[in-house]
Amino acid sequence: MTQIIKTVTEMQRITHDLKRSGQTIGFVPTMGALHEGHLSMMRRSVEENDVTVISVFVNPLQFGPNEDFDAYPRQIEQDVALVEDINVDYVFHPDVDEMYPNELSVSLKVGRLATVLEGAQRPGHFDGVVTVVNKLFNIVRPDKAYFGKKDAQQLAIIEKMVEDFNHPIDIVGIDIVREADGLARSSRNVYLTAEERQEAVHLNKSLNIAKSLYADGERRSNIIVGAIKTYLTEHTSGHIDEVAIYSYPDLEAVSEIEGQIFISLAVKFSKARLIDNIILGSGSK
Repeated sequence: MTQIIKTVTEMQRITHDLKRSGQTIGFVPTMGALHEGHLSMMRRSVEENDVTVISVFVNPLQFGPNEDFDAYPRQIEQDVALVEDINVDYVFHPDVDEMYPNELSVSLKVGRLATVLEGAQRPGHFDGVVTVVNKLFNIVRPDKAYFGKKDAQQLAIIEKMVEDFNHPIDIVGIDIVREADGLARSSRNVYLTAEERQEAVHLNKSLNIAKSLYADGERRSNIIVGAIKTYLTEHTSGHIDEVAIYSYPDLEAVSEIEGQIFISLAVKFSKARLIDNIILGSGSK
């Protein structure tokens, strides 16, 4: 039976006791509105750890002034029902006042890794992400924590944060989970109109075009970016916010592709901004 924990004190007591008894803890931080992408991370955690904890917390620090904090879907009853079916042990579900009872006196700031891609589009977003993840890591004290590769920039930043702050935690990246037609699973997909939902499949198709160009030997970033933009312009009504190629996980801009790279795109539809990506080159899978 999955237990819902509402307070920091109780969650810390539970994880302290688990640690003392020698049990391993897997952790999946989420903002709720769970879908198969989240559940795949949780199943992996259940397989690899004695106990699995997830968090459901919509973190206000990572939303900008014009973003959808109030509108972000909240469906805790449905979320708990889903995770009970896959044997998650604890759902940590604090409210905002529990996580931030006072204004923070000390803040964390992400450096260069947050100046590109999503970080450039959403100033301060990743500062909010690392702040809440640091808090959650200190509360849950996991042995392993699971993050999706769909948010590959976030994954790279979390991995660097763990290294910089000496968290004794293994970060596990989980492959993107897609719908049958290739659309990456996302809590924001519910905001798409029926027509936009049909168009959204072309985000992944454009990345497959890039993958084919790369496989055929193309190494010029501008050629691959141009092919993606042309395809998206022809097949979607959305606004192309960004198509970019960076080294991964260092996120350095590259004009001539060498080593492992990260191709990222973002398309803004009427009520949803969708992102997708692919990692190619040495070391990628």
